[in-house]
Amino acid sequence: MQTIKGKMVDIIQRDIYNAILSIKDGKIKNIQKTEEEFDHYLLPGFIDSHVHIESSMLKLSEFARMAVKHGTVAVISDPHEIANVCGLEGIYYMIRESDKVPLKIYFTAPSCVPATEFESTGHSLSSMEIKILMKEQKIVALGEMMNYPGVLNDDPAVYAKIKAAFDAGKPIDGHAPELIGEDLQKYIRAGISTDHECTRIQEAVEKIENGMHILIREGSAAKNFDTLHPLIAKYPESCMFCTDDCHPDYLEKGHINTLVSRAIAAGYDLFDVLRVSSYNASEHYGINIGMLQTGDPADFIIVKSLNKMDVIATYIDGFPVFENDNVHILSTASQLINNFRLNQKIKPEQLEIYSDSNIFKIIQAFDGSLLTDILEYQLPKTEGRVLTDLPNGINKIVVINRYTENPVPSIGFIKGFNIKIGAIASTVAHDSHNIIAVGADDINLAEVINKLIESKGGLALTDGVDTYHLSLPIAGLISDDNAGNVIVAYRKLNEKIRQLGCSLNSAFMTLSFMALLVIPKLKISDKGLFDVSEFRFTILEK
Repeated sequence: MQTIKGKMVDIIQRDIYNAILSIKDGKIKNIQKTEEEFDHYLLPGFIDSHVHIESSMLKLSEFARMAVKHGTVAVISDPHEIANVCGLEGIYYMIRESDKVPLKIYFTAPSCVPATEFESTGHSLSSMEIKILMKEQKIVALGEMMNYPGVLNDDPAVYAKIKAAFDAGKPIDGHAPELIGEDLQKYIRAGISTDHECTRIQEAVEKIENGMHILIREGSAAKNFDTLHPLIAKYPESCMFCTDDCHPDYLEKGHINTLVSRAIAAGYDLFDVLRVSSYNASEHYGINIGMLQTGDPADFIIVKSLNKMDVIATYIDGFPVFENDNVHILSTASQLINNFRLNQKIKPEQLEIYSDSNIFKIIQAFDGSLLTDILEYQLPKTEGRVLTDLPNGINKIVVINRYTENPVPSIGFIKGFNIKIGAIASTVAHDSHNIIAVGADDINLAEVINKLIESKGGLALTDGVDTYHLSLPIAGLISDDNAGNVIVAYRKLNEKIRQLGCSLNSAFMTLSFMALLVIPKLKISDKGLFDVSEFRFTILEK
């Protein structure tokens, strides 16, 4: 029998008292109140209610090692990214890897693979595959239903996937940015119960009052906590915390614990905040995460102060996965799976654009947001060839299909990266994960694109002289290295990005969402420029 002492934070009874926990076989057998005083607190561990682990670029064992340092005991992971590349094989790969670690990793069945029909992808998942996945114990929900036009237009294929979740008795995650009014109500009536895409408080309130749970998101690219945290006071039973996408440097600094600290600093009730950070996700997804009650799994954390969630120990099923600054989770070897057919290098002249027009549609990217806007801009030309406008911060953006041997590059222009020299490229490009690149000129764009073709996946940067690279050999999304080395390499790339003139806080993360055709307004896929509001392709010229 193991005993743990401390000031227990009971979020069910909304009480704090000195207690001695008795733990046996990974469960809390007894909780005894005591007069003995303690200088530390025991509280439920945190749950990330929606995350794409692949976005950390870390294999699962390394992600787990990082997360438990910050008091995370469970995550709901949508393996949507690797599914787009490797299909069912990729999903089962993630499930197998999760079995190797004590962090409680649950999954949702990706509902939109591909996200749209307007891009090339490595695989597709039909309702038949969803039915198969729903039988898996670790699959706890249908993943985010990004195809809200399909829901609104009664697409039979979409509703077949929804029915598969209903038949399995599992909830359905949503993805409905800016969806309001009658369209929202129809979306909810379809059975979709969460959304993590709210960027306005009014939108979130409308969704909650129509029965949805809102996941307050704060990740490397999308940062909505400052806008949405007032929901905690009025709707604590309807909110959860999530990161959605977090790069390794973000995870190094903190995880859900940082949102808990910020919420408490903002003056919200401690028990409401802890409900949002743990209890609600456990209840909604029906997962067996301990809440410091007799009979519960012994999942909890120890902190010195309730004002700042600096975690000194994390327990999962009674085992100290983190204590005394040491992580007790082994880094495991990972199978290398991939899907990369492109092998012919790109020539700079393949990236040239010729047009008789003078006015062009430009993607306007924003720091800390997945949303973009549409600009109309006169670009410089020489002999009919359309050029970038570096003094005004306009770069060229390119997307290339990685799943075929001889693709035709898709080319547009973008404002917001402000790259003055060189170029950057990535095979992390939501959601189909083709090659995406932004740069100052065609020569440097070709250089970084070809680096990724050579390596079969990763992040690349050139300053016009030297080229830098972070290899992602697992599906072109994930490193097989340890977290420390990945963070060093990623940090070096970010330092070099600033030397190119880019002022975005997370340029590679922002770049990765410029091909996501389900988040407004103007995006680009390997098949062309895409108007999300109209949900159709548009031409580059005005």
